[in-house]
Amino acid sequence: MPGNDVSAFLYVQHLHGIGHMARTQRIARSLLDAGVHTSIIQGGAETGLPAVPGVHMHSLAPVRVTSEDMETLLHDDGSLFTDADRAKRRDALLDLLHRLRPDILVIEAFPFGRRQLRFELIPLLEAARAMGVRLIASSIRDILRDKRKPGRAEETVEVIERYFDLVLVHGEESLTPLSKTFPLAHAFAHKTHYTGLVGPKAAEPAGAGLDIVVSAGGGVYGTSLIETAIRAAMAGAGRDRSWLVLAGQNMPEADFRRIGALIHAGTTNIDFRRSIPDLCSALSGAQVSVSYAGYNTVADILVAGCAAVLVPFVTPKENEQHDRTVSLAGAGRVVHLAPESLTPETLVKAISEAARLPAAQRASLDGGTRTARILLRELAKTAPCPTGTPMPALQS
Repeated sequence: MPGNDVSAFLYVQHLHGIGHMARTQRIARSLLDAGVHTSIIQGGAETGLPAVPGVHMHSLAPVRVTSEDMETLLHDDGSLFTDADRAKRRDALLDLLHRLRPDILVIEAFPFGRRQLRFELIPLLEAARAMGVRLIASSIRDILRDKRKPGRAEETVEVIERYFDLVLVHGEESLTPLSKTFPLAHAFAHKTHYTGLVGPKAAEPAGAGLDIVVSAGGGVYGTSLIETAIRAAMAGAGRDRSWLVLAGQNMPEADFRRIGALIHAGTTNIDFRRSIPDLCSALSGAQVSVSYAGYNTVADILVAGCAAVLVPFVTPKENEQHDRTVSLAGAGRVVHLAPESLTPETLVKAISEAARLPAAQRASLDGGTRTARILLRELAKTAPCPTGTPMPALQS
């Protein structure tokens, strides 16, 4: 906006899904709407998510991990990310910081996660403090991984106290207090702000008459869910329903082609695609959603008011989706189908159970707006703005 020189630098690193990036984009859009010059710096592979007009995107050399080894950083082609690669990426990140010189720095996940990126994030924080960045915030989802090595929680608290002004928890304290998955949350309660869930804006229904929408987030680990859904759609009661099945932008091409080949010639009740621009709109016009229980997908479901079957993605080190599913199922909001019980038959049964759930009210998940409001309010406390560069107006 004219005369407004407040800027924000949002760092996000998605390692095997796109949820972190989707939430960061929603926050960036809210900051932009509040008149903040906003940049996203991301270090993952291409997500397929549409760009946010007006938000400046900067990409670092992409890294990823595998579900079996969450610590070792890899290039897109699977080769090892070397110490030389780390130094080059760190220097590129620091160069961006010095060129953009933001008022606000928001780092997604760290220090609660993304320890693999300490080689660049600690130097980033040190440089931000040295150059006088006015506000530094950690941006985290509602439920954290609660399986940590001894001493990790204490180290996290130390990093927060040393570098961060705020901890933004994108959930509701009354539903999922941070202490539930991070027992030392009391140590920085004075810095903690709950924003509510960061969801999409309510959308007009799309796909009238659509019965079931199946989605697998980014798709990297969606093969089992998507293949089972295709088989369910072609068998028994599934053939009497219309299905939109979304494999995900990052499902391996070989898996996408193999699953597509399962669809019999002449089958008319299945629309099989990689992705669509607006999942929330599709869900708004559907009877039942079938998906994993990632943060952003659940936000889409709640905003759409769609009945849902959640099949949480769980690994020995990741139980966030299980906890979220159990909470929603306990409230009578979704049907929980454990991944080890997933078959075409159990999926069709779970869909029928979900269709009988009481109609849900559409939720207004304005956590993006609330995040922008909190950041601007706290920024206003740090120092008066220079003459001629007014702060963006704070929404009440």
